[in-house]
Amino acid sequence: MTKDWLIRLSGTGGQGIVTAAVILAEAALIDGFNATQTQVYGPESRGSSTRAEVVISDNKIYYHKVEVPNLLIIISPEAYKKFAGKVTPGGIMIVGGEIGRGDRHEGIEVYRAPIQVLARDQVGNAQCTNTVALGVMNAIAKLCSDESFEESIKRNFKASIVDINLKAYKAGLMAEITRE
Repeated sequence: MTKDWLIRLSGTGGQGIVTAAVILAEAALIDGFNATQTQVYGPESRGSSTRAEVVISDNKIYYHKVEVPNLLIIISPEAYKKFAGKVTPGGIMIVGGEIGRGDRHEGIEVYRAPIQVLARDQVGNAQCTNTVALGVMNAIAKLCSDESFEESIKRNFKASIVDINLKAYKAGLMAEITRE
């Protein structure tokens, strides 16, 4: 890895944003990077926009919070309203589905993938949206090895739902991703 990643995952409380961040940070650790993970709890935790953040680096991490991300993933309209465009110039914003289609975001790379549709229709479980999002994110940014993500998924889900989440991650990797 040649750059530090300041990552914000955002969606609606209950979509598994925090779990996705934990999986991402652990995958980075498995690959030998330094990583920290933080999340916001409180009134946002159910039904409103929520976020979790991950810092990944080859170097020591001195500050664990993400003020302005260089990688932002958005999987709900509420999160889009709150976080869209708040990305370091030259950074990446990944948007699920049709959220904010047509909006202009100068100076950042914007990618779009049908994250929610894949979870519901291809994986067969809308609760796997977070794991599909991790696959999409890794397909675009190549944050960690697929093997480390798969190992982290196995460690962080109950045995009864590991297989469906591995399927969801792979669906994200294979998603049709468009760049705007």
